[in-house]
Amino acid sequence: MAEGDAGSDQRQNEEIEAMAAIYGEEWCVIDDCAKIFCIRISDDIDDPKWTLCLQVMLPNEYPGTAPPIYQLNAPWLKGQERADLSNSLEEIYIQNIGESILYLWVEKIRDVLIQKSQMTEPGPDVKKKTEEEDVECEDDLILACQPENPVKALDFGISESQTEIEELPPIDHGIPITDRRSTFQAHLAPVVCPKQVKMVLAKLYENKKIASATHNIYAYRIYCEDKQTFLQDCEDDGETAAGGRLLHLMEILNVRNVMVVVSRWYGGILLGPDRFKHINNCARNILVEKNYTNSPEESSKALGKNKKCSSWRNGLSENPGVSIYS
Repeated sequence: MAEGDAGSDQRQNEEIEAMAAIYGEEWCVIDDCAKIFCIRISDDIDDPKWTLCLQVMLPNEYPGTAPPIYQLNAPWLKGQERADLSNSLEEIYIQNIGESILYLWVEKIRDVLIQKSQMTEPGPDVKKKTEEEDVECEDDLILACQPENPVKALDFGISESQTEIEELPPIDHGIPITDRRSTFQAHLAPVVCPKQVKMVLAKLYENKKIASATHNIYAYRIYCEDKQTFLQDCEDDGETAAGGRLLHLMEILNVRNVMVVVSRWYGGILLGPDRFKHINNCARNILVEKNYTNSPEESSKALGKNKKCSSWRNGLSENPGVSIYS
């Protein structure tokens, strides 16, 4: 190893030890060898209103000549707000080139969350829970990071009479698929109303590893008997078009009264279009395993009928199979 590389490695290890000591359980090791870490940041430790997970990968050149590769994970963080926060982090890097900056990044994000909590807008609509769950292999369902409220507020235009069922449905977890250090895993739950969708997301996000996933993509389809239409929606969670593709798969398979969440942990190597293949394969496998799919012939017939059905996007849109989160 070159002397410079050895120096960078030592500085990285010192920074990692310091971060773990400062932030304790909020600091999460995703992949020690690849130096991928996640930290849960909130506006208030005792009564958090806004929470964000910062995932970072430290390249060999950091901190000397390259910044950390980072991902901001919070379903409520969209558009200009996300761009502004990213710009702030990049300014910190430029002002401190060659220095360790993870602590500065974390505290900057915390300042932004504190400012946000002091504004009049309410926090995410989640009842103190969070959104998705992850498993790298077998029964590796560790609960620790427990992010608080990153669930996207689901503003369904539906009357309360349709959302009376408040019991948390059972959640099943599929077999993970790993490719070039990225891991994908599907989670499935039966749902019959939007409130259950939110409950499932909240329950999943209680899991430390799911909360730290780079993306938690989901889609659901609920059949409304009285109107003979489907209430359905999807979320990309930063993986552009993935939610729409997942929903399209569920339409083709003609599944009903079910939601599927696919967690992806990015391993540092770009997969290109293969990532969509893995997302859909994970989803298809768990839908087949849990007997939600019909025979190909039945699915084809049903798909023809489904063209008459409205695809509701937050209770408003009428464009089936098209993701609005692109």
